Amino acid sequence: MSRRAVAIVGRPNVGKSTLFNRLVERRQAIEDKLSGVTRDRIYGRVEWSGREFSLIDTGGLTFSREGTLKKEVQRQVQFAIEEAAVILFAVDCREEVTPLDQEVASYLRKQGKKVILVANKVDPGNKDWSCYSFYQLGVGDPLPVSASHGLGIGELLDEILAALPQEDESYGAGELVKVAVVGRPNVGKSRLINTLVQKERAIVSEIPGTTRDNVDVVWDTGDSQIFLIDTAGIRKKSKVKEAVEYYSVVRSLKAVDRADVAVVVIDATRGVTEQDQKIAGYVNDAGKGLILAVNKWDLMRKDSSVDDFRQKVTQQLSFVSYAPIIFISALTGWKIHRLKDRILKIEAESRKRITTSILNELLQDALLVNPPPSRDGRKTRFFYATQPETKPPAFVFFVNSPELVHFSYVRYLENRLREAFGFEGVPLRLKIKKKDNT
Repeated sequence: MSRRAVAIVGRPNVGKSTLFNRLVERRQAIEDKLSGVTRDRIYGRVEWSGREFSLIDTGGLTFSREGTLKKEVQRQVQFAIEEAAVILFAVDCREEVTPLDQEVASYLRKQGKKVILVANKVDPGNKDWSCYSFYQLGVGDPLPVSASHGLGIGELLDEILAALPQEDESYGAGELVKVAVVGRPNVGKSRLINTLVQKERAIVSEIPGTTRDNVDVVWDTGDSQIFLIDTAGIRKKSKVKEAVEYYSVVRSLKAVDRADVAVVVIDATRGVTEQDQKIAGYVNDAGKGLILAVNKWDLMRKDSSVDDFRQKVTQQLSFVSYAPIIFISALTGWKIHRLKDRILKIEAESRKRITTSILNELLQDALLVNPPPSRDGRKTRFFYATQPETKPPAFVFFVNSPELVHFSYVRYLENRLREAFGFEGVPLRLKIKKKDNT
């Protein structure tokens, strides 16, 4: 159990995800009128009155025995309850108490956890917020709120802080390396997350598209901590039909935007697909560190050659040739331990800054070895270079006439930078700029 974790629990369609988004102050969990949208546990961070805690959104409890996926959802809810110190039991204040509400209340009373009964969806225009009927659930006084309108949220946060144990250290992923695990549906992203953290944090299913929300989890490696983001499978636009799935894909891309490093998972049994190329391209364009993880290598024929497969990946993803390629099996755990060192190294590489003096020494050497070609009788002159930014590292080269510098020479300069300073797994941004003579 985490002493700083709070789980939102309740039957389907009582506004749990809306409440989660209101508390974390961003649209992290998918909200939809269709019940059963949230399947995994979704993690967020909440700060109130100088204190922080982690918040867990869960799928709707139904206690259904039917369907493998439904049973997996219920297991995820149970894991969240076990992990949390405080439970927010969400009910719909607009409706009477349902038999399922009573079943959930009975289940929660047996858990021995502090339960706060949250009567959601109160009408802002109605001052009668008593929600008397919910007293019969036997889990304390109902606290009326409207997650969609922000009504009663301050009072709820005060209740949560009062219920949480006092701790000196604060929770958060502020300084942790953030890693988005992305790829097409059913390539093994969720299984990889579960194997890394050695817990069932995300639902694993052979049904493509099982993961809809992004699932955040802290991976404690022993000597470091890494913030992992499991994402929904990214499909071609033509195959995205449901509105919920569309927003899942949008969240997957946003997960890349807020990550330091992206692990693009490729299915070894299918090889590199056009969609894999697009995903890697998005990561590159976003300026994030990149690892290409070839999963399901245990399913390949024994005579399959890692070197041959690596060469094919390199050819098909030549535009991200800087990215390391690792071969793993999320199912068996084969060689997944190599991910930690790669992630930490690449994140450090993305923060690397080269001093101006050393950078210009490299530039002068590069110009001597391979002078820039002239065009139309005009000679290209490089004056100096600077590195104004990191994450990703950006370099500006000042010249007399930028239009004279061919893209092939820019690629040459990038290769020299990588040969001299590494930058493994990190995209570089090179800009040719006219020197201001004033």
